[in-house]
Amino acid sequence: MTYALSAGLQTAVYQHLSADAVLAGEVGSAIYDMLPSGSLPGLYVTLGAESVRDRSDISGGGALHRFTVTVISTDAGFSAAKRAAAAISDALVDAPLSLARGRLIGLWFERATAARLANGDRSIALRFSARLEDS
Repeated sequence: MTYALSAGLQTAVYQHLSADAVLAGEVGSAIYDMLPSGSLPGLYVTLGAESVRDRSDISGGGALHRFTVTVISTDAGFSAAKRAAAAISDALVDAPLSLARGRLIGLWFERATAARLANGDRSIALRFSARLEDS
């Protein structure tokens, strides 16, 4: 197993989401790997937590990456956040991501959790699984 593919996966996910026209129609360019300083827009996307498990086999090294992409909205309801979350899911499921190292075997949606945050914002955390092979 290697964790060496993680940064490349994160870069590919960020680039793919940033280039998606439907998601851009919902959040504009408000897709962050790291939150900027200052005020944030009322609707934005952030890349989040990741866990990785070994999936090496006789053919070589591999890993299963479970990662989260979160939509945050200051709207009173969930409608805008759900539209953005749907665009993220549509963009990522089975996406043909190119990695700097290794290759993507598959990318799947696992689950989503919608919640009201303590500050009154709305949050939808989408979890995906990506199976990668090292090359």
